[in-house]
Amino acid sequence: MTTTEEAPPVDPGPVRASRPSDTAVAVAVPTVLVALHLWVYGRWIVDDAGITMAYARSISSGLGPVLQPGAPISEGWSDPAWLALFVVARWLGLLDRGAWFGVPDLVAFPKVVAILCCAGIFLAFHRVAVRVSRNPLTTTMIAGTVTAAIPSFVIWAGSGLENPLLALAVVVLATRIATAAVDGDLLSTRVALQCAGLAALASLTRPDGAVYLAAYPLAVWLLASGAGRWRPAGLAVVVGIVPALLYEIWRIATFGELVPTTAVAKQQGITLGVDRPTDLVAAVGWPACLVVVAAIAVLAARRQVIAVELTRALSGLVLVLGLSVLAFSALAADWMAQARFATPVWPVAALVGTLAVGRVVGELGLDTRRPAVVLLVVGLVLSAAIWTGGALAFRARPTVSLCGVALTNGLAVSADADALGIRTGSFLGVDAGGVALSSRLRFIDLAGLTDPVIAHFWRARDMGGLRDHVFDVVRPTFMRLAESNGIAGPTGVVGDPRLLRDYVPLWSDAKDAKTWVRRDAVTTDEALRSAARSSTTLMDGIVARYTAAGPTGWTCPDALRPPPVGAAAAVIVGRSR
Repeated sequence: MTTTEEAPPVDPGPVRASRPSDTAVAVAVPTVLVALHLWVYGRWIVDDAGITMAYARSISSGLGPVLQPGAPISEGWSDPAWLALFVVARWLGLLDRGAWFGVPDLVAFPKVVAILCCAGIFLAFHRVAVRVSRNPLTTTMIAGTVTAAIPSFVIWAGSGLENPLLALAVVVLATRIATAAVDGDLLSTRVALQCAGLAALASLTRPDGAVYLAAYPLAVWLLASGAGRWRPAGLAVVVGIVPALLYEIWRIATFGELVPTTAVAKQQGITLGVDRPTDLVAAVGWPACLVVVAAIAVLAARRQVIAVELTRALSGLVLVLGLSVLAFSALAADWMAQARFATPVWPVAALVGTLAVGRVVGELGLDTRRPAVVLLVVGLVLSAAIWTGGALAFRARPTVSLCGVALTNGLAVSADADALGIRTGSFLGVDAGGVALSSRLRFIDLAGLTDPVIAHFWRARDMGGLRDHVFDVVRPTFMRLAESNGIAGPTGVVGDPRLLRDYVPLWSDAKDAKTWVRRDAVTTDEALRSAARSSTTLMDGIVARYTAAGPTGWTCPDALRPPPVGAAAAVIVGRSR
Protein backbone atom coordinates (compact mmCIF):
# COMPACT_ATOMS: atom_id res chain seq x y z
CA MET A 1 0.00 0.00 0.00
CA THR A 2 1.06 3.59 -0.54
CA THR A 3 3.05 5.18 2.25
CA THR A 4 2.29 8.60 3.64
CA GLU A 5 5.83 9.69 2.87
CA GLU A 6 5.34 9.53 -0.89
CA ALA A 7 4.59 12.74 -2.76
CA PRO A 8 0.82 13.32 -2.74
CA PRO A 9 -1.23 12.72 -5.86
CA VAL A 10 -1.56 15.63 -8.21
CA ASP A 11 -4.76 17.55 -8.66
CA PRO A 12 -6.87 15.40 -11.01
CA GLY A 13 -8.12 18.52 -12.75
CA PRO A 14 -5.57 18.45 -15.62
CA VAL A 15 -6.34 14.81 -16.41
CA ARG A 16 -8.40 14.58 -19.59
CA ALA A 17 -11.20 12.06 -19.83
CA SER A 18 -10.96 9.89 -22.91
CA ARG A 19 -13.84 8.28 -24.72
CA PRO A 20 -13.37 4.66 -25.85
CA SER A 21 -13.67 5.85 -29.45
CA ASP A 22 -10.82 8.32 -28.92
CA THR A 23 -8.68 5.59 -27.42
CA ALA A 24 -9.45 3.27 -30.33
CA VAL A 25 -8.53 5.92 -32.89
CA ALA A 26 -5.39 6.97 -30.99
CA VAL A 27 -4.15 3.37 -30.98
CA ALA A 28 -5.44 2.25 -34.38
CA VAL A 29 -4.01 5.03 -36.54
CA PRO A 30 -0.30 4.56 -35.66
CA THR A 31 -0.78 0.78 -35.58
CA VAL A 32 -2.04 0.87 -39.16
CA LEU A 33 0.90 3.09 -40.07
CA VAL A 34 3.29 0.50 -38.64
CA ALA A 35 1.58 -2.19 -40.72
CA LEU A 36 1.89 -0.05 -43.85
CA HIS A 37 5.53 0.64 -43.09
CA LEU A 38 6.13 -3.08 -42.62
CA TRP A 39 4.65 -3.61 -46.08
CA VAL A 40 7.63 -1.72 -47.53
CA TYR A 41 9.91 -4.58 -46.46
CA GLY A 42 7.69 -7.26 -47.95
CA ARG A 43 8.07 -10.80 -46.66
CA TRP A 44 11.62 -10.34 -45.42
CA ILE A 45 12.50 -12.20 -42.23
CA VAL A 46 16.10 -12.12 -41.01
CA ASP A 47 17.93 -15.45 -40.97
CA ASP A 48 18.79 -15.18 -37.27
CA ALA A 49 15.07 -15.43 -36.52
CA GLY A 50 15.17 -18.85 -38.15
CA ILE A 51 17.54 -20.03 -35.43
CA THR A 52 14.91 -19.39 -32.76
CA MET A 53 12.29 -20.99 -35.02
CA ALA A 54 14.45 -24.09 -35.42
CA TYR A 55 14.89 -24.46 -31.66
CA ALA A 56 11.16 -23.90 -31.20
CA ARG A 57 10.51 -26.74 -33.66
CA SER A 58 12.81 -29.08 -31.77
CA ILE A 59 11.49 -28.19 -28.32
CA SER A 60 7.84 -28.33 -29.32
CA SER A 61 8.48 -31.72 -30.98
CA GLY A 62 9.97 -33.15 -27.79
CA LEU A 63 13.56 -33.25 -29.05
CA GLY A 64 14.88 -30.80 -26.48
CA PRO A 65 17.08 -27.72 -27.01
CA VAL A 66 18.78 -28.80 -30.24
CA LEU A 67 19.16 -26.93 -33.50
CA GLN A 68 18.23 -29.99 -35.59
CA PRO A 69 17.23 -33.58 -34.86
CA GLY A 70 20.32 -35.47 -33.79
CA ALA A 71 22.38 -32.37 -33.04
CA PRO A 72 23.92 -31.90 -29.57
CA ILE A 73 22.12 -29.69 -27.10
CA SER A 74 23.07 -26.04 -27.23
CA GLU A 75 21.66 -22.68 -26.21
CA GLY A 76 21.90 -21.04 -29.60
CA TRP A 77 19.32 -18.41 -28.70
CA SER A 78 19.52 -15.32 -26.51
CA ASP A 79 15.78 -14.61 -26.34
CA PRO A 80 14.14 -17.23 -24.07
CA ALA A 81 10.85 -15.34 -23.73
CA TRP A 82 10.55 -15.00 -27.52
CA LEU A 83 11.51 -18.66 -27.93
CA ALA A 84 8.77 -19.62 -25.46
CA LEU A 85 6.26 -17.64 -27.52
CA PHE A 86 7.34 -19.49 -30.67
CA VAL A 87 7.07 -22.87 -28.91
CA VAL A 88 3.52 -22.13 -27.78
CA ALA A 89 2.62 -20.80 -31.23
CA ARG A 90 3.85 -24.01 -32.83
CA TRP A 91 1.88 -26.11 -30.37
CA LEU A 92 -1.20 -24.12 -31.35
CA GLY A 93 -0.51 -24.57 -35.06
CA LEU A 94 0.18 -20.88 -35.68
CA LEU A 95 3.86 -21.18 -36.65
CA ASP A 96 5.96 -23.51 -38.77
CA ARG A 97 2.92 -25.30 -40.14
CA GLY A 98 2.22 -23.73 -43.54
CA ALA A 99 0.56 -20.48 -44.60
CA TRP A 100 -2.00 -17.94 -43.46
CA PHE A 101 -4.16 -16.99 -46.44
CA GLY A 102 -1.28 -17.52 -48.82
CA VAL A 103 1.39 -15.94 -46.60
CA PRO A 104 3.92 -18.33 -45.01
CA ASP A 105 3.34 -18.43 -41.27
CA LEU A 106 7.09 -18.04 -40.72
CA VAL A 107 6.48 -14.54 -42.12
CA ALA A 108 2.92 -13.86 -41.00
CA PHE A 109 3.13 -14.88 -37.35
CA PRO A 110 6.09 -12.74 -36.24
CA LYS A 111 4.82 -9.75 -38.20
CA VAL A 112 1.33 -10.01 -36.71
CA VAL A 113 2.86 -10.31 -33.24
CA ALA A 114 4.92 -7.20 -34.02
CA ILE A 115 1.80 -5.27 -35.00
CA LEU A 116 0.00 -6.38 -31.83
CA CYS A 117 2.99 -5.36 -29.72
CA CYS A 118 2.93 -1.95 -31.40
CA ALA A 119 -0.77 -1.60 -30.60
CA GLY A 120 0.10 -2.29 -26.96
CA ILE A 121 2.85 0.32 -27.11
CA PHE A 122 0.47 2.97 -28.44
CA LEU A 123 -2.16 2.08 -25.84
CA ALA A 124 0.51 2.65 -23.19
CA PHE A 125 1.23 6.03 -24.82
CA HIS A 126 -2.42 6.94 -24.47
CA ARG A 127 -2.54 6.03 -20.78
CA VAL A 128 0.15 8.62 -20.13
CA ALA A 129 -1.36 11.18 -22.49
CA VAL A 130 -4.75 11.21 -20.75
CA ARG A 131 -3.01 12.19 -17.53
CA VAL A 132 -0.66 14.91 -18.72
CA SER A 133 -1.74 16.16 -22.14
CA ARG A 134 -4.31 18.77 -23.05
CA ASN A 135 -5.23 16.67 -26.09
CA PRO A 136 -4.54 12.98 -25.43
CA LEU A 137 -5.79 11.87 -28.85
CA THR A 138 -3.43 14.17 -30.74
CA THR A 139 -0.50 13.47 -28.44
CA THR A 140 -0.83 9.71 -28.82
CA MET A 141 -1.24 9.91 -32.58
CA ILE A 142 1.78 12.19 -33.01
CA ALA A 143 4.03 10.04 -30.79
CA GLY A 144 2.75 6.90 -32.47
CA THR A 145 3.18 8.29 -35.97
CA VAL A 146 6.76 9.31 -35.25
CA THR A 147 7.46 5.81 -33.90
CA ALA A 148 5.84 4.22 -36.95
CA ALA A 149 7.97 6.35 -39.29
CA ILE A 150 11.36 5.31 -37.88
CA PRO A 151 12.86 2.55 -40.08
CA SER A 152 15.11 1.24 -37.32
CA PHE A 153 12.05 0.55 -35.16
CA VAL A 154 9.77 -0.94 -37.81
CA ILE A 155 12.44 -2.99 -39.59
CA TRP A 156 13.55 -4.82 -36.50
CA ALA A 157 10.09 -5.04 -34.96
CA GLY A 158 9.03 -7.02 -38.03
CA SER A 159 12.28 -8.95 -38.53
CA GLY A 160 11.18 -12.10 -36.72
CA LEU A 161 13.52 -11.34 -33.83
CA GLU A 162 12.46 -10.53 -30.26
CA ASN A 163 12.57 -6.75 -30.71
CA PRO A 164 8.81 -6.01 -30.58
CA LEU A 165 8.34 -7.96 -27.34
CA LEU A 166 11.28 -6.16 -25.73
CA ALA A 167 9.99 -2.78 -26.92
CA LEU A 168 6.53 -3.53 -25.53
CA ALA A 169 7.91 -4.57 -22.14
CA VAL A 170 10.12 -1.48 -21.89
CA VAL A 171 7.43 0.99 -23.01
CA VAL A 172 4.80 -0.44 -20.67
CA LEU A 173 7.37 -0.33 -17.84
CA ALA A 174 8.20 3.30 -18.62
CA THR A 175 4.57 4.37 -18.85
CA ARG A 176 3.61 2.44 -15.72
CA ILE A 177 6.27 4.30 -13.76
CA ALA A 178 5.08 7.57 -15.30
CA THR A 179 1.39 7.03 -14.54
CA ALA A 180 2.14 5.80 -11.02
CA ALA A 181 4.25 8.90 -10.39
CA VAL A 182 1.37 11.09 -11.56
CA ASP A 183 -1.30 9.18 -9.62
CA GLY A 184 0.75 9.12 -6.42
CA ASP A 185 0.85 5.34 -6.02
CA LEU A 186 4.43 4.70 -7.08
CA LEU A 187 5.17 3.00 -3.75
CA SER A 188 2.21 0.66 -3.84
CA THR A 189 2.90 -3.07 -3.80
CA ARG A 190 0.81 -3.48 -6.94
CA VAL A 191 2.94 -1.05 -8.94
CA ALA A 192 6.16 -2.53 -7.56
CA LEU A 193 5.12 -6.04 -8.65
CA GLN A 194 3.94 -4.83 -12.06
CA CYS A 195 7.24 -3.09 -12.72
CA ALA A 196 9.17 -6.12 -11.47
CA GLY A 197 7.26 -8.41 -13.83
CA LEU A 198 7.85 -6.14 -16.82
CA ALA A 199 11.56 -5.83 -16.01
CA ALA A 200 11.79 -9.62 -15.64
CA LEU A 201 10.14 -10.03 -19.04
CA ALA A 202 12.64 -7.62 -20.58
CA SER A 203 15.59 -9.46 -19.02
CA LEU A 204 14.33 -12.78 -20.39
CA THR A 205 13.68 -11.32 -23.82
CA ARG A 206 17.24 -10.21 -24.40
CA PRO A 207 20.30 -10.21 -22.09
CA ASP A 208 20.70 -6.42 -22.15
CA GLY A 209 17.12 -6.22 -20.88
CA ALA A 210 18.51 -6.90 -17.40
CA VAL A 211 19.30 -3.18 -17.14
CA TYR A 212 15.59 -2.47 -16.67
CA LEU A 213 15.62 -4.26 -13.33
CA ALA A 214 17.04 -0.97 -12.07
CA ALA A 215 14.19 1.15 -13.49
CA TYR A 216 11.73 0.95 -10.61
CA PRO A 217 14.30 1.33 -7.78
CA LEU A 218 15.76 4.37 -9.56
CA ALA A 219 12.29 5.82 -10.04
CA VAL A 220 11.58 5.38 -6.33
CA TRP A 221 14.86 7.07 -5.47
CA LEU A 222 14.13 9.94 -7.85
CA LEU A 223 10.41 10.49 -7.36
CA ALA A 224 9.57 9.33 -3.82
CA SER A 225 10.88 10.15 -0.36
CA GLY A 226 11.04 8.63 3.09
CA ALA A 227 12.66 5.52 4.53
CA GLY A 228 9.65 3.39 3.63
CA ARG A 229 10.27 3.82 -0.06
CA TRP A 230 13.01 1.16 -0.08
CA ARG A 231 10.62 -1.61 0.93
CA PRO A 232 8.75 -1.71 -2.41
CA ALA A 233 12.00 -1.02 -4.25
CA GLY A 234 13.62 -4.05 -2.63
CA LEU A 235 10.53 -6.15 -3.33
CA ALA A 236 10.66 -5.21 -7.00
CA VAL A 237 14.35 -6.10 -7.25
CA VAL A 238 13.85 -9.51 -5.63
CA VAL A 239 10.76 -10.39 -7.67
CA GLY A 240 12.34 -9.15 -10.88
CA ILE A 241 15.56 -11.13 -10.40
CA VAL A 242 13.94 -14.45 -9.48
CA PRO A 243 12.82 -15.48 -13.03
CA ALA A 244 16.23 -14.63 -14.48
CA LEU A 245 17.93 -16.46 -11.61
CA LEU A 246 15.82 -19.58 -12.12
CA TYR A 247 16.61 -19.50 -15.83
CA GLU A 248 20.31 -19.12 -15.05
CA ILE A 249 20.18 -22.16 -12.77
CA TRP A 250 18.53 -24.15 -15.56
CA ARG A 251 21.12 -22.90 -18.06
CA ILE A 252 24.04 -24.01 -15.88
CA ALA A 253 22.44 -27.39 -15.17
CA THR A 254 21.61 -28.01 -18.82
CA PHE A 255 24.49 -26.44 -20.75
CA GLY A 256 27.18 -25.89 -18.14
CA GLU A 257 27.54 -22.23 -19.09
CA LEU A 258 26.82 -18.90 -17.40
CA VAL A 259 25.82 -17.27 -20.70
CA PRO A 260 24.22 -18.54 -23.93
CA THR A 261 26.34 -19.98 -26.71
CA THR A 262 25.71 -16.84 -28.76
CA ALA A 263 27.37 -14.69 -26.10
CA VAL A 264 30.34 -17.06 -25.87
CA ALA A 265 30.88 -16.96 -29.64
CA LYS A 266 30.59 -13.18 -29.84
CA GLN A 267 32.83 -12.65 -26.79
CA GLN A 268 30.04 -10.35 -25.67
CA GLY A 269 30.81 -8.16 -22.71
CA ILE A 270 29.96 -4.75 -21.31
CA THR A 271 31.66 -2.19 -23.51
CA LEU A 272 29.96 1.09 -22.55
CA GLY A 273 31.03 2.74 -25.79
CA VAL A 274 30.68 6.46 -25.19
CA ASP A 275 30.32 7.10 -28.90
CA ARG A 276 27.45 4.64 -29.40
CA PRO A 277 24.68 7.20 -28.79
CA THR A 278 25.94 9.07 -31.85
CA ASP A 279 24.64 6.14 -33.90
CA LEU A 280 21.18 6.92 -32.54
CA VAL A 281 21.50 10.60 -33.43
CA ALA A 282 22.57 9.63 -36.95
CA ALA A 283 19.56 7.36 -37.32
CA VAL A 284 17.09 10.10 -36.31
CA GLY A 285 18.83 13.26 -37.44
CA TRP A 286 20.52 15.83 -35.24
CA PRO A 287 17.89 18.60 -35.80
CA ALA A 288 15.12 16.47 -34.29
CA CYS A 289 17.35 15.40 -31.41
CA LEU A 290 18.34 18.99 -30.76
CA VAL A 291 14.71 20.12 -30.66
CA VAL A 292 13.75 17.41 -28.17
CA VAL A 293 16.76 18.05 -25.93
CA ALA A 294 16.10 21.78 -26.00
CA ALA A 295 12.45 21.24 -25.06
CA ILE A 296 13.41 19.01 -22.12
CA ALA A 297 15.95 21.59 -21.00
CA VAL A 298 13.31 24.35 -21.11
CA LEU A 299 10.91 22.26 -19.05
CA ALA A 300 13.63 21.42 -16.54
CA ALA A 301 14.54 25.09 -16.18
CA ARG A 302 10.88 26.04 -15.67
CA ARG A 303 9.84 23.04 -13.62
CA GLN A 304 8.53 25.29 -10.85
CA VAL A 305 5.84 26.65 -13.15
CA ILE A 306 5.23 23.53 -15.25
CA ALA A 307 2.36 21.28 -14.20
CA VAL A 308 3.66 18.80 -11.63
CA GLU A 309 1.98 15.86 -13.36
CA LEU A 310 3.96 16.46 -16.56
CA THR A 311 7.21 16.90 -14.64
CA ARG A 312 6.74 13.64 -12.78
CA ALA A 313 5.65 11.71 -15.88
CA LEU A 314 8.56 12.97 -17.94
CA SER A 315 10.98 12.16 -15.14
CA GLY A 316 9.88 8.52 -15.18
CA LEU A 317 9.96 8.31 -18.96
CA VAL A 318 13.36 9.97 -19.31
CA LEU A 319 14.73 7.61 -16.66
CA VAL A 320 13.75 4.55 -18.70
CA LEU A 321 14.90 6.25 -21.90
CA GLY A 322 18.31 6.72 -20.30
CA LEU A 323 18.44 3.03 -19.40
CA SER A 324 17.54 2.13 -22.99
CA VAL A 325 20.38 4.24 -24.32
CA LEU A 326 22.69 2.70 -21.71
CA ALA A 327 21.69 -0.81 -22.80
CA PHE A 328 22.35 0.09 -26.44
CA SER A 329 25.73 1.59 -25.54
CA ALA A 330 26.73 -1.44 -23.48
CA LEU A 331 26.52 -3.78 -26.47
CA ALA A 332 29.27 -4.00 -29.04
CA ALA A 333 28.40 -2.40 -32.38
CA ASP A 334 26.38 -4.81 -34.49
CA TRP A 335 27.13 -5.52 -38.15
CA MET A 336 23.46 -5.50 -39.08
CA ALA A 337 21.96 -2.33 -40.52
CA GLN A 338 19.60 0.11 -38.82
CA ALA A 339 20.67 -0.25 -35.17
CA ARG A 340 18.76 -3.40 -34.29
CA PHE A 341 19.60 -3.14 -30.58
CA ALA A 342 17.97 0.29 -30.31
CA THR A 343 14.35 -0.79 -30.77
CA PRO A 344 13.18 0.16 -27.24
CA VAL A 345 14.80 3.59 -27.52
CA TRP A 346 12.58 4.89 -30.33
CA PRO A 347 9.05 4.63 -28.86
CA VAL A 348 10.09 5.98 -25.45
CA ALA A 349 11.98 8.83 -27.13
CA ALA A 350 9.00 9.58 -29.39
CA LEU A 351 6.66 9.87 -26.41
CA VAL A 352 9.12 12.01 -24.43
CA GLY A 353 9.71 14.27 -27.42
CA THR A 354 6.03 14.69 -28.19
CA LEU A 355 5.14 15.56 -24.60
CA ALA A 356 8.07 17.93 -24.09
CA VAL A 357 7.92 19.74 -27.43
CA GLY A 358 4.14 19.91 -27.36
CA ARG A 359 4.08 21.55 -23.95
CA VAL A 360 6.84 24.04 -24.77
CA VAL A 361 5.27 25.07 -28.07
CA GLY A 362 1.86 25.31 -26.45
CA GLU A 363 3.12 27.78 -23.86
CA LEU A 364 4.89 30.08 -26.29
CA GLY A 365 3.38 33.39 -27.27
CA LEU A 366 1.98 33.74 -30.77
CA ASP A 367 4.97 35.70 -32.09
CA THR A 368 7.41 33.16 -30.72
CA ARG A 369 5.34 30.11 -31.58
CA ARG A 370 5.38 30.69 -35.33
CA PRO A 371 9.18 30.58 -35.80
CA ALA A 372 9.36 27.70 -33.31
CA VAL A 373 6.86 25.72 -35.37
CA VAL A 374 8.82 26.50 -38.55
CA LEU A 375 12.02 25.20 -36.96
CA LEU A 376 10.16 22.12 -35.73
CA VAL A 377 8.80 21.41 -39.21
CA VAL A 378 12.25 21.83 -40.75
CA GLY A 379 13.69 19.37 -38.25
CA LEU A 380 10.95 16.85 -38.97
CA VAL A 381 11.45 17.20 -42.73
CA LEU A 382 15.18 16.57 -42.37
CA SER A 383 14.51 13.56 -40.19
CA ALA A 384 11.89 12.30 -42.62
CA ALA A 385 14.46 12.52 -45.42
CA ILE A 386 16.91 10.47 -43.35
CA TRP A 387 14.24 7.90 -42.54
CA THR A 388 13.10 7.63 -46.16
CA GLY A 389 16.66 7.10 -47.34
CA GLY A 390 17.24 4.46 -44.70
CA ALA A 391 14.03 2.62 -45.52
CA LEU A 392 14.72 2.55 -49.26
CA ALA A 393 18.33 1.47 -48.73
CA PHE A 394 17.28 -1.39 -46.48
CA ARG A 395 14.52 -2.47 -48.85
CA ALA A 396 17.06 -2.62 -51.69
CA ARG A 397 19.59 -4.57 -49.64
CA PRO A 398 18.11 -6.10 -46.49
CA THR A 399 20.11 -8.01 -43.92
CA VAL A 400 20.52 -11.73 -44.73
CA SER A 401 17.07 -13.18 -45.29
CA LEU A 402 15.76 -16.46 -43.92
CA CYS A 403 14.34 -17.51 -47.29
CA GLY A 404 17.55 -16.67 -49.14
CA VAL A 405 19.63 -18.82 -46.79
CA ALA A 406 17.11 -21.67 -46.92
CA LEU A 407 17.29 -21.75 -50.72
CA THR A 408 20.99 -21.18 -51.35
CA ASN A 409 22.45 -23.03 -48.36
CA GLY A 410 19.74 -25.35 -47.11
CA LEU A 411 17.89 -26.76 -50.11
CA ALA A 412 20.61 -26.20 -52.73
CA VAL A 413 23.32 -28.04 -50.78
CA SER A 414 20.82 -30.81 -50.00
CA ALA A 415 20.28 -31.07 -53.76
CA ASP A 416 24.05 -31.30 -54.20
CA ALA A 417 24.06 -34.22 -51.77
CA ASP A 418 21.26 -35.88 -53.75
CA ALA A 419 23.19 -35.46 -57.00
CA LEU A 420 26.23 -37.15 -55.45
CA GLY A 421 24.20 -39.93 -53.84
CA ILE A 422 25.02 -38.75 -50.32
CA ARG A 423 22.16 -39.69 -48.00
CA THR A 424 23.58 -38.37 -44.72
CA GLY A 425 26.31 -35.92 -43.92
CA SER A 426 27.12 -32.51 -42.50
CA PHE A 427 27.39 -28.97 -43.78
CA LEU A 428 29.68 -26.20 -42.52
CA GLY A 429 28.48 -22.63 -43.04
CA VAL A 430 27.85 -19.31 -41.34
CA ASP A 431 24.07 -18.75 -41.52
CA ALA A 432 22.22 -21.23 -39.32
CA GLY A 433 18.53 -20.34 -39.46
CA GLY A 434 17.48 -21.23 -42.99
CA VAL A 435 19.71 -24.31 -43.09
CA ALA A 436 18.45 -25.69 -39.78
CA LEU A 437 14.84 -25.42 -40.97
CA SER A 438 15.32 -26.78 -44.50
CA SER A 439 18.29 -29.18 -44.67
CA ARG A 440 18.62 -32.83 -43.75
CA LEU A 441 22.39 -32.33 -43.44
CA ARG A 442 23.58 -31.59 -39.92
CA PHE A 443 24.62 -27.96 -39.79
CA ILE A 444 27.99 -27.02 -38.31
CA ASP A 445 27.96 -23.35 -37.39
CA LEU A 446 31.33 -21.78 -38.21
CA ALA A 447 30.16 -18.64 -36.39
CA GLY A 448 29.74 -20.70 -33.22
CA LEU A 449 26.33 -19.23 -32.41
CA THR A 450 24.75 -22.68 -32.15
CA ASP A 451 27.88 -24.80 -31.63
CA PRO A 452 29.40 -24.67 -28.12
CA VAL A 453 32.73 -26.17 -29.15
CA ILE A 454 33.32 -23.69 -31.97
CA ALA A 455 32.01 -20.89 -29.76
CA HIS A 456 34.82 -21.52 -27.29
CA PHE A 457 37.40 -21.29 -30.05
CA TRP A 458 35.98 -17.86 -30.90
CA ARG A 459 36.05 -16.77 -27.26
CA ALA A 460 39.69 -17.84 -26.97
CA ARG A 461 40.44 -16.29 -30.37
CA ASP A 462 42.07 -19.61 -31.25
CA MET A 463 41.59 -19.76 -35.01
CA GLY A 464 44.27 -22.40 -35.38
CA GLY A 465 42.43 -24.65 -32.96
CA LEU A 466 39.17 -23.92 -34.77
CA ARG A 467 40.68 -24.99 -38.11
CA ASP A 468 42.07 -28.17 -36.56
CA HIS A 469 38.63 -28.91 -35.17
CA VAL A 470 37.02 -28.39 -38.57
CA PHE A 471 39.47 -30.40 -40.67
CA ASP A 472 40.55 -33.12 -38.22
CA VAL A 473 37.55 -33.65 -35.96
CA VAL A 474 34.31 -32.46 -37.58
CA ARG A 475 35.33 -33.15 -41.19
CA PRO A 476 32.10 -31.78 -42.72
CA THR A 477 30.80 -33.35 -45.90
CA PHE A 478 30.06 -29.95 -47.47
CA MET A 479 31.24 -26.40 -46.92
CA ARG A 480 29.72 -23.20 -48.29
CA LEU A 481 32.23 -20.41 -47.62
CA ALA A 482 33.38 -17.04 -48.93
CA GLU A 483 36.75 -15.67 -47.88
CA SER A 484 35.35 -12.13 -47.91
CA ASN A 485 32.71 -13.11 -45.36
CA GLY A 486 33.22 -11.44 -42.00
CA ILE A 487 33.01 -14.80 -40.22
CA ALA A 488 34.69 -17.21 -42.62
CA GLY A 489 37.53 -14.87 -43.54
CA PRO A 490 39.05 -14.40 -40.06
CA THR A 491 39.01 -18.15 -39.37
CA GLY A 492 41.46 -18.86 -42.18
CA VAL A 493 39.53 -21.99 -43.18
CA VAL A 494 39.46 -21.01 -46.86
CA GLY A 495 43.23 -20.50 -46.94
CA ASP A 496 44.10 -23.65 -45.01
CA PRO A 497 46.06 -26.15 -47.18
CA ARG A 498 43.88 -28.99 -45.88
CA LEU A 499 40.95 -27.52 -47.80
CA LEU A 500 42.56 -28.32 -51.18
CA ARG A 501 43.89 -31.59 -49.82
CA ASP A 502 40.57 -32.94 -48.55
CA TYR A 503 37.93 -31.11 -50.60
CA VAL A 504 37.04 -30.37 -54.20
CA PRO A 505 35.01 -27.36 -55.39
CA LEU A 506 31.50 -28.08 -56.56
CA TRP A 507 30.08 -24.63 -57.28
CA SER A 508 31.26 -21.03 -57.20
CA ASP A 509 29.79 -17.63 -58.02
CA ALA A 510 31.22 -14.51 -59.63
CA LYS A 511 32.39 -13.29 -56.23
CA ASP A 512 34.24 -15.68 -53.95
CA ALA A 513 31.52 -17.95 -52.56
CA LYS A 514 32.14 -21.65 -53.12
CA THR A 515 30.60 -24.97 -52.25
CA TRP A 516 33.16 -27.63 -51.37
CA VAL A 517 32.59 -31.37 -50.98
CA ARG A 518 34.89 -33.92 -49.34
CA ARG A 519 36.92 -35.90 -51.84
CA ASP A 520 36.11 -39.20 -50.17
CA ALA A 521 32.37 -38.51 -50.57
CA VAL A 522 32.66 -38.35 -54.37
CA THR A 523 32.54 -41.71 -56.11
CA THR A 524 33.76 -40.74 -59.59
CA ASP A 525 34.92 -37.71 -61.54
CA GLU A 526 31.88 -38.00 -63.77
CA ALA A 527 29.61 -37.90 -60.73
CA LEU A 528 31.38 -34.73 -59.59
CA ARG A 529 31.01 -33.09 -63.01
CA SER A 530 27.34 -34.02 -63.21
CA ALA A 531 26.68 -32.70 -59.70
CA ALA A 532 28.54 -29.48 -60.53
CA ARG A 533 26.39 -28.93 -63.61
CA SER A 534 23.16 -29.50 -61.70
CA SER A 535 24.35 -27.29 -58.85
CA THR A 536 25.11 -24.44 -61.24
CA THR A 537 21.73 -24.83 -62.93
CA LEU A 538 19.87 -24.78 -59.62
CA MET A 539 21.80 -21.81 -58.27
CA ASP A 540 21.29 -19.85 -61.49
CA GLY A 541 17.57 -20.50 -61.17
CA ILE A 542 17.54 -19.40 -57.54
CA VAL A 543 19.40 -16.19 -58.40
CA ALA A 544 17.05 -15.45 -61.30
CA ARG A 545 14.01 -16.01 -59.13
CA TYR A 546 15.49 -13.87 -56.35
CA THR A 547 16.15 -11.07 -58.84
CA ALA A 548 12.61 -11.25 -60.21
CA ALA A 549 10.94 -11.31 -56.79
CA GLY A 550 13.16 -8.67 -55.24
CA PRO A 551 15.26 -8.94 -52.08
CA THR A 552 12.23 -8.69 -49.79
CA GLY A 553 10.22 -11.40 -51.54
CA TRP A 554 9.60 -14.95 -50.33
CA THR A 555 10.41 -17.49 -53.02
CA CYS A 556 10.66 -20.47 -50.66
CA PRO A 557 8.03 -23.11 -49.97
CA ASP A 558 5.41 -22.00 -47.44
CA ALA A 559 6.75 -24.51 -44.91
CA LEU A 560 10.50 -24.99 -44.66
CA ARG A 561 11.15 -28.69 -44.15
CA PRO A 562 14.09 -30.97 -44.94
CA PRO A 563 12.93 -32.69 -48.16
CA PRO A 564 13.21 -36.46 -48.52
CA VAL A 565 16.38 -37.86 -50.03
CA GLY A 566 16.38 -37.12 -53.74
CA ALA A 567 13.65 -34.47 -53.59
CA ALA A 568 15.53 -31.24 -52.82
CA ALA A 569 15.96 -30.19 -56.46
CA ALA A 570 12.30 -30.89 -57.15
CA VAL A 571 11.30 -28.69 -54.23
CA ILE A 572 13.44 -25.83 -55.59
CA VAL A 573 12.32 -26.21 -59.20
CA GLY A 574 8.70 -26.78 -58.26
CA ARG A 575 8.62 -23.57 -56.28
CA SER A 576 10.00 -21.59 -59.20
CA ARG A 577 7.16 -22.52 -61.53
